[in-house]
Amino acid sequence: MKRTLNTAILLILALSFFNTTSTEFDKYNTKVAVIKFKIEVVDYGTVEQHSDGTRLFTFTNTGDAPLVITKVKTTCGCTVPSYSKAPIMPGESGELNIKYNTKKLGAFTKTVTVMSNAEGGNKILKIKGNIVAAK
Repeated sequence: MKRTLNTAILLILALSFFNTTSTEFDKYNTKVAVIKFKIEVVDYGTVEQHSDGTRLFTFTNTGDAPLVITKVKTTCGCTVPSYSKAPIMPGESGELNIKYNTKKLGAFTKTVTVMSNAEGGNKILKIKGNIVAAK
């Protein structure tokens, strides 16, 4: 009986401590960057071997904080990304260039992961196509 009474008192005290915490969320900076890509999958279609494999992903920072892309990771060395390291301000647009090596024949599907401070974490983009022998 004494143990039950002590447990009940501890439970009441614990709940009263939780009720005294501040619930004001406006004290903290809630501004976030939001990255919005125009397209998330680039289809090269059928291209000839050794042709230009450069394609462009365009995006806009639709959030209310500066967007900083920290890293762009590809699934293999045949895909080379290039992007601006400067912060993209709210409402501004940016570009991500992807160069695929078109030496190897056949169909391909590759993933490009964009790591940034944007809401939602990493953004995954895809490129796909088919390389045929030059005529």
